[in-house]
Amino acid sequence: MRFIALILLVVLIFPAHRAAAACVASDRACVIRDLIKTAEKIEKDHWRDQTYREIAKTLAAEGRYDDAINFIDKVGNPDTKAMTIRGIGMTAAEHGISADDYNTLFQALHSKAADIEHPPSHAIALTYIAMVQAFANDDKGAWKTAGSMDNDALRNKAYGETAEIQAERGKYAQAMQSIKQINSESFKNKAFSITSKIFADDGHYDHALGAAEGITNTYKRARALQYILDQQKPREQPHD
Repeated sequence: MRFIALILLVVLIFPAHRAAAACVASDRACVIRDLIKTAEKIEKDHWRDQTYREIAKTLAAEGRYDDAINFIDKVGNPDTKAMTIRGIGMTAAEHGISADDYNTLFQALHSKAADIEHPPSHAIALTYIAMVQAFANDDKGAWKTAGSMDNDALRNKAYGETAEIQAERGKYAQAMQSIKQINSESFKNKAFSITSKIFADDGHYDHALGAAEGITNTYKRARALQYILDQQKPREQPHD
């Protein structure tokens, strides 16, 4: 009797297990559907929002841009919503989005950013969009997005963040053009300092020096120049 009961238990459990694991790993669309259903059952808002953000990025990586955009509305927290906008754009750019899809996607991202009612989060979303546009080599679009921001400090920050992305991509002229549009000396000094370091780290010492020469704060300028020299020829040699 105990043996028969054990067999019956296995028979009852096994089909249930098979039903729960209906996907095969290679069927990404199926796994994503399972992921979405699972995410909808997460009780804590913070965790559910973070999960939705990652799903949106995954959908963008799959080329499912409309589905990714629709997931922005599922995110409740405005800061996480802004980060979702960034994640979609950055993922699409990294996976080689076509020109037509790029224009459509970024129009949609701008529209979703405009829907964010929390002013700081809205500004963060626009900053992220400008950064992603720079990452996608759409420098004019990045400058237009940054320039559309009304708040001076946030607009200057967006130009600075854009310059950093351009510097990371080795685009000296574009990075300097972004910094040129900053209307605050302190923000400019910070942007020149950061981009100079980025160029120096990448071995672009002439670009690093060009950025350092734009710094008006003598202490920050001296530090930038010293950093370039040290990157070229470290003062302290490693010892065995």
